[in-house]
Amino acid sequence: MAATARLGVDVGGTFTDLVLHDPRRDLVHTGKLLTTPEDPAAAIIEGTERILREAGLTPADLHSIVHGTTLVTNTIIERTGAKVGLLATAGFRDSLEIGREIRYDLYDLFLEPPPTLVPRHLRREIPERLSFEGELLLPLGEAAVAREARDLVEREGVEALAVAFLHSYRDARHERRAGEIIRALYPALPLTLSAEVAPEIREYERTSTACANAYVMPRMRRYLERLETELARIGFDGRLYVMLSGGGIAAVREAKQFPIRLVESGPAAGAMAAAFLARLAGLDRVVSYDMGGTTAKMCLVEDGAPDHKFDFEAGRVRRFVKGSGLPLKVSVVDMIEIGAGGGSIARVEPGSGLMKVGPRSAGAVPGPVCYGRGGTEPCVTDADLVLGRLDPDYFLGGEMALDPDRVRRAFESGIAAHLGLGVTDAALGVQRIVDETMAAATRMHLAEKGRDPRRYTLVAFGGAGPAHAWNLARLLKIRRVVVPLGAGVASALGFLVAPPATDMVRSHVGRLERLDWGAVNALFAGMAAEGRQLLEEAGADPAAIALRPTADMRHVGQGFEVPVALPGIVLSAMNLPAIRDAFFASYRTRFGRTVEDVPIEALTWRLACTAPGQDIRLGAEDAADAAPLAPRARRSVTFEGHGVRDCPVYDRYALRPGMEFDGPALVEERESTCVIGPDTRVTVDAHRNLVLDLA
Repeated sequence: MAATARLGVDVGGTFTDLVLHDPRRDLVHTGKLLTTPEDPAAAIIEGTERILREAGLTPADLHSIVHGTTLVTNTIIERTGAKVGLLATAGFRDSLEIGREIRYDLYDLFLEPPPTLVPRHLRREIPERLSFEGELLLPLGEAAVAREARDLVEREGVEALAVAFLHSYRDARHERRAGEIIRALYPALPLTLSAEVAPEIREYERTSTACANAYVMPRMRRYLERLETELARIGFDGRLYVMLSGGGIAAVREAKQFPIRLVESGPAAGAMAAAFLARLAGLDRVVSYDMGGTTAKMCLVEDGAPDHKFDFEAGRVRRFVKGSGLPLKVSVVDMIEIGAGGGSIARVEPGSGLMKVGPRSAGAVPGPVCYGRGGTEPCVTDADLVLGRLDPDYFLGGEMALDPDRVRRAFESGIAAHLGLGVTDAALGVQRIVDETMAAATRMHLAEKGRDPRRYTLVAFGGAGPAHAWNLARLLKIRRVVVPLGAGVASALGFLVAPPATDMVRSHVGRLERLDWGAVNALFAGMAAEGRQLLEEAGADPAAIALRPTADMRHVGQGFEVPVALPGIVLSAMNLPAIRDAFFASYRTRFGRTVEDVPIEALTWRLACTAPGQDIRLGAEDAADAAPLAPRARRSVTFEGHGVRDCPVYDRYALRPGMEFDGPALVEERESTCVIGPDTRVTVDAHRNLVLDLA
């Protein structure tokens, strides 16, 4: 009998989350364990073996594993990637440092620029030149390619190479030929061609993306190969898939060739889970709120799908300042990510005497003080414990005991002593700062999109999300919060419900009335063929693959584009009126007005290739046979503005559809605790979501 079980694995900064689903057995099982930062694969293997054992299955019962990782972004942030060499068009090797010639802070006289991944002595110039229309101006210097490649590999010891020639997005013949020469010399050398990883206009961004891909490729290949070996060792012979930054599922081959497409792999899964939960609950306007151990991520989900964008900055010098990082041309779920997690460290600034929380995190090692693993600085989780939000004997379902006395001593000797506060007031201060930080970030993210948070529902998950969701909603004036069953591992659920998907892109610049539609159609035909191949490798049914074409357009003379939906992948001049109308509609949404008499030009053509994801049935239990609603315990919880309140503690697994109760209350499950403040009505819906309606 064929294997049917699927496993989603999310490796976070503090915890590794797992969700197992087997439709044949109508089984959904969850797991959570501490991440092993020195070897992320170790926690994956341990967690996989344990969750299978608990579910009564074996590795042979697994059809597939879908995995997301922060390895790519961590490699760039920590600068632990490969030694990379770059071959560039003669005269353009310094484009990486020239960048956009824009200062991200006009008034900082000691501005620190984003450090390049390839130092100048490893950037080599190659004689060659194509015009922006693809016309040959100077033939490729093939001898120079071989000479510089040999020098970089044999004398400088580079571990990977990137090739980025001028205008290769328009015609990649010189890059392809350079790749052939390099591969003939060094078949095993990791090599990235900019026209393959980011075939888009804008020289600096394309070169930066190619260098970043080469930078992370050796480490990502080693990691995936080790993971495949270890999974085979325990008896897994199914398919291993990965989550792309855009929220789609891809085969390992794509991850090895274009690892930069995984730069936001883990966070994207949370957004896909929120989109799935929103569709189940019939919600068309949702703010996805994922608070884990290291960061909090907020994303807008409308009409059942998260927002997307096609550029991203990694490794920022100043984490929240645009322009201070490395620009990447990759498809990502559009979200805001801030250093506010359960492990975010609270401290008093020496100069100002003010308390700050995050972005520095205790992570999994040593972790918050309450873990008893060597942490000495109080974190958000420690404050939650002091305020009564967490049960020290039921953390991770009792698997991990917390130490409240150690936490109190840490507060007394640190923050509380510096500020002249009691331990409870100091913990309330930590909670207020982290919640206000998340609220401010969410307001900014929605304001940039012209959205009002009061019109949205907050879908909260992550290990720490349900503990802070009620107060965050109160600060944002959001009236409804939805907390799913298994909220603490919902990101891992996102891996199982996300569709096989990939985004293809090609640049071809021209005014609409002068476009060569034959060339545009040829671009779409090539993208469709490549996209279908990638999705079939990711397990998609060829007959179910859907193609959604768009184009980035602007008025002639403008510097930035708006996305425009297209009527099909075979276009002609007859489609011009519909395309113009779509452009004006998108332009009006972005800018609130249109300009009718200025020519329009298209720059980049995109094709979103998707196949249906798998649904997971949640909340199947019938409430008729459920025991009456009753708390299993009571606990004192401190709420800001409400003082200490005696709260009933409900078992999450005993709650059935249709049950209702009022806050203040706590709802505990193995991986998270939902904190419900006063003046709130809670209903358990048909999918066993907790629906919190705030007064």
